[in-house]
Parts: sequence; structure tokens; C-alpha cells
Amino acid sequence: MAKNSNKTVFYCKNCGAESPKWVGRCPACGEWNTYVEEPVAPRSGHSTKYGADSAGREAARPVKISQIRAEALSRIHLPSGELNRVLGGGLVPGSIVLIGGEPGIGKSTLVLQNVLRIRSRRVLYVSGEESPQQLRMRADRIAGSQMDCECYLLCETSLENIFASIRADRPDLIIVDSIQTIASDELESAAGTVSQVRECAAAFQRYAKETNTPVILIGHINKEGSIAGPKVLEHIVDAVLQFEGDRNYMYRILRSIKNRFGNTSEIGIYEMKEDGLREVINPSEMLLSQSDEPLSGTTIGVTIDGTRPFLIEVQALVSTAAYGTAQRSVTGFDQRRMNMLLAVLEKRVGFKLAQKDVFLNIAGGIKVADPAMDLPIICAILSSNVDMTIDRRLCFSGEVGLSGEIRQITRIEQRIGEAQKLGFEAIVIPKHNLKGVKRDGFTIRLVEVSKVEEAFRYLFG
Repeated sequence: MAKNSNKTVFYCKNCGAESPKWVGRCPACGEWNTYVEEPVAPRSGHSTKYGADSAGREAARPVKISQIRAEALSRIHLPSGELNRVLGGGLVPGSIVLIGGEPGIGKSTLVLQNVLRIRSRRVLYVSGEESPQQLRMRADRIAGSQMDCECYLLCETSLENIFASIRADRPDLIIVDSIQTIASDELESAAGTVSQVRECAAAFQRYAKETNTPVILIGHINKEGSIAGPKVLEHIVDAVLQFEGDRNYMYRILRSIKNRFGNTSEIGIYEMKEDGLREVINPSEMLLSQSDEPLSGTTIGVTIDGTRPFLIEVQALVSTAAYGTAQRSVTGFDQRRMNMLLAVLEKRVGFKLAQKDVFLNIAGGIKVADPAMDLPIICAILSSNVDMTIDRRLCFSGEVGLSGEIRQITRIEQRIGEAQKLGFEAIVIPKHNLKGVKRDGFTIRLVEVSKVEEAFRYLFG
């Protein structure tokens, strides 16, 4: 008697764990209401179907780790220096990279404008979302008439057809846009489901490792902001890059969440233009206002994202609550941390802000989480509250504690060096933060403060 082919299994959308029945809370990752029911097909040995031509290949044998030859990675340098920085120096042969981000943020544009400038390698761009005409229009907008490259387009969603083309053309680099649109005929579930995403990603991983061919997967994100599909997708790949930014602003940040071949603290900054994404080499000059007129409630903070220091403008507005209930509005910063800073100002400095509206904005649409932004934010709020301006040639960097003390911050030399390079005359930093650091190389004036009250007296007398 034939087995029932309509067998179903429950999968966790967060971690990919399987269960024969529905459960409210996943025992593997602890998330609630993440199990979905999907039909599964019996295994037919397709685990090696999508790899290289491995007929007759012997099984791998264990090797003593001291006998393995340590060879330097020969990376593939992409045209974008910012992308190379986030990847750790370039694309490693045989690696599989996942790039995720919101719809319309510029994921496909970033990848396409890089592959259109690669001259020495054969690239296969697989698209399951757009037609060839749409991709050609985007390529014309990005590269214009200069498209002398070996880039081939394949608009296909069937995994079997994609690998038939890959085996026939043998490309040097594979782009898949997006992994959630690819489906295998051997699975009964629809494209984008847990089983399809997991199996299709695993197929590309096997091919990448067996043929030493790099693969770049473009992925969607869910409403929570994480990569759509099972969590195992992020475990399969070698690097996970997140493309962030507000579509109402022109700046984009490429951030590394996972990288087996590089540092996860690197970021790349881009500016969205009509002809594609432009690299921002010096983000400080782009994020600072060009106005020379001093305004109250505006300060310059020195922050570090990843390993890159840059200066950013902080804007604050404090006004009397018009309707009795004070409002708190924050853009680009954690609102709970701003509420804590307001409580410190009221308790330690004596400013009564409970009946006043406070609006805070980090200019340029950039989101910052550096604790060193506490001091410039507090100074901007104080400046707006007393309606007194702060010198535009002065910048700030320091963490504020609950007792009103200015705590020491990391990488103080890089912060001071960035402010000095941009021509600032003075920087307010935590006291004793330069202990053991030579000050001879700094021409900028260093103002050291230990409490919020000291910073207030220095700024406003």
C-alpha cells in the first residue's frame, strides 16, 4: 500500500524546529505562536542533486587539525569600497552572503550596480521578482551605456531550472533576488514558506561550497525587522548584511550582523541618488548642517558606529506644554533613554521639565545607540530650555550616569581625532578619560567635565 503523500509537519518560523503537532510555544527558541503547518514530500535523495557533479566522490575523512594547511583567503574585491569594508576585505570564494532590508531600501540596486562594474568574472543574476525589461531599465539608470560586463540575467523561480542553467553556464558569481521567491518542485509548499526557504538556501550553500563559487542571496524582512523565513537561514549563510535607512532620507547604512570572514563592527554608508547609491567617504561632513548661524537647541556630538567615528548634529526643542500633558517625541534615538536623561536633569541639575514638551531629532535620518551621545543630547535640551546658543565650533562626547556624572567612553582618541580633522576648536569629554594617553598630538582644546552641572556652567556660565 502506498504511503500517504499528504503528510504535514509543523515548522517554527523563527528557528525552523519541527514538530508533528502544533504547539503554542516553541521548545527550541521559546517564541510564541510561530508554528505553521506545511505539507512535506518524502525524501528522494535530492540533497546532492543541486551540488556539483559529485558522482563517485569519496566520503570525507577526518583530518588532524595540525595537518591542515593554513592558506590566506584570496578575496574577490568588489567595485564598492564600502561593501568590501563590511565584508571584511572582499567576497570570499565559496562563501554565501545574505543581504536583507526593507522593501525599496536599495538592496537590488546595491548588488546590481556592483555586478555591472565587474569586468573579469562571469556573473549570473537570478531574479524571481522582476522581468528582464525592468532590470534593463534599472541597469540603464545605474550604469548608462557603460555596461561592458559579463552579467547574465535569468528570471526564474524554479530551483530545478535555475540549477540547470548554472550547470550549463558555470558562472563565477551567483546573485539570487530574492531567496523567498525561489521554490523547489519536490516540495509541495508554496514559495516563501519555511521549508522552501530552508531547502533552497541549503541547495545554494552546497553548490557554493562544492564549486568554490560565491553566492549572494537577497532576502526580505518581516514586520519586526528581522530576515523573513526560518532562523536557520541566517545560520546557513556565512555573512548576514542588513541594509538600513529611512526611505524619507537619502542615507543608507550597510551593517554586518554575522560574518565568518570578517569583523561585524564595520559599517558602510551610502547616499541614494537618481543614478544609484553613492559611497559616503566622510559621513561627518554630510551629516553636519552647513548653516553658520548659531541656533539654540543645536549641538554636535561625536559618535562611533562600528569602527568609524563621525560627527552628527543633535536638535532639541523644549516648549511649554500647550494642552497640559507634556509630549515626548524622539527621532533617531531611544525614547526611554531620553526620558532617563530628562529625569537626571530634573533631579541633579534642578530643571523642571515635567510640564514641558521635549522634541529630539538626530539630523540626517540616522539612528544612533552610542551612549556617548548622552552629553550632546543633554546640552541640546539645556540650550533650548534656556534659549541660549552653543558655539558651533564646540562638540561633545560623553555618557551620563543616573547620578549626573559624566562617565568615560571608549575610543576617545578616535573621537578627538575626527573632531580635530574637521576643524573644531574644542571638544567636551569626560574627565580622566585621557588617562595614560599622550596629548601632544592633539591641537584641539580639550574640556574635561565630571558632572552635568560642570558642563552647564561651562556653556552658560
